[in-house]
Amino acid sequence: MKKQDLPQDESNLKSANMTEVLYVTDENDNYTTANSTGWDAKKAALDESMELIYERIEEAKNHVAQNKVSPIVYFMELNKMDLGVLASYVGMWQWRVKRHFKPTIFKTLSETQLKKYADAFGVSVNELKNFDGK
Repeated sequence: MKKQDLPQDESNLKSANMTEVLYVTDENDNYTTANSTGWDAKKAALDESMELIYERIEEAKNHVAQNKVSPIVYFMELNKMDLGVLASYVGMWQWRVKRHFKPTIFKTLSETQLKKYADAFGVSVNELKNFDGK
């Protein structure tokens, strides 16, 4: 894309006084960088992605409230983590973390294990233990 053709559409970046650095070509067809506040196609794609993330968070919250899953699932979604990322943060095998998704197993976790999860999520152990999805 030519530098003069770089879109400067309204986006979340502009509202936050931020820009995105992109590679463009100058008048001599040499690659250079330029700042953009975004463009409509990218904004639409990002908005749709964020909508899906918010739906997953809400679904996890409802499942916690219905006692289908432990609060770990909600906080994992809230922090935009997946099973592999969370497992690496807490230093456990994925199958162990997945097992902790069960409310009955979650209730038996030690303070040490809960602290690992709480630290990964940036919350207190109390917040993690007492989150009921409501």
